[in-house]
Amino acid sequence: MSAPILLVAHQAHSDPGRVASELKQLGCALDLRRPSCGDDLPADLGAHAGVVIFGGPMSANDDHLPFMRAERDLIERALAAGKPYLGICLGGQMLARHLGGRVGPHAEGYHEIGYYPVEPTAAGRDLFDPGFHAYEWHREGFDLPRGAVLLATGRHFPHQAFRYGDAAFGLQFHPEVTPAIMERWAKEATDKLTLPGAQPLAEQLPLRERFEPAIERWLNRFLRRWLRRDQAAEPLLAAAE
Repeated sequence: MSAPILLVAHQAHSDPGRVASELKQLGCALDLRRPSCGDDLPADLGAHAGVVIFGGPMSANDDHLPFMRAERDLIERALAAGKPYLGICLGGQMLARHLGGRVGPHAEGYHEIGYYPVEPTAAGRDLFDPGFHAYEWHREGFDLPRGAVLLATGRHFPHQAFRYGDAAFGLQFHPEVTPAIMERWAKEATDKLTLPGAQPLAEQLPLRERFEPAIERWLNRFLRRWLRRDQAAEPLLAAAE
C-alpha cells in the first residue's frame, strides 16, 4: 500500500469533505488526525506522502495553543522533507506565517463568507482561468511571504493562492466544502452570515448551483498536479458558465 496523505483537522466534527473524497478516488490512503482533540502528529514524515492542513476557528497567530505550535513544527518538517504540502484557509495562513508573512483581519473588518471571484495572476494561469469562484469562510488573510509565488488574487483579500517551492501551496479558500458542509456551517454559525462582506444563505445557494461543478473539477485536477501525477501545463479550470 502506498504511503498515506496526512490530513490535519481542527475540531472533533471537522470533515475533510471533497478533498478526502478526491484523494481517495486518486488511490491515496488517508491518515486523519485532530491534534486539537489530543491526536499526536508524526515526528517523522517518512511514512507519509504529503500533508494537508485544513481550516478552523482559531487564528494562525494563536501561539498559546500547544497543538498550533505542533502544527507549525509539522509544516517545517514537511517543507524540509520536500513533501507535498497543502494549506487550506487556516492551513494556508499558517504556511504564510511560518514563511514570515503577516496574518491578520481585513483593515476595514471585511469578511469573505460565500462564493467570491478568484482571479489568476500571470504565474497562476496554468492553475486558474478567469471566471473561477471559490467558497470562502474567513475573517483573516495573509501577506505574501518572501520567496512565495502569488497564483491568484481577490478584491478584498488580494492573496488567495500561492506556491512556495515546487511542493507547497497555500489557499485562502475552501475547495473541500461540499453542499452538506456548507449548510452545516451556515446553520451552526448563522450570526456570521450578517458580518460585513458575508453573503446570506439565500444568496449562496444559487451561487452554489452555478459554481460547485467547476470547483469539483478544479480540485480533482489540482490534486493531481499537487501530487505530481499530472505535469501538463493546461488550465485546471474551465471558466464557469
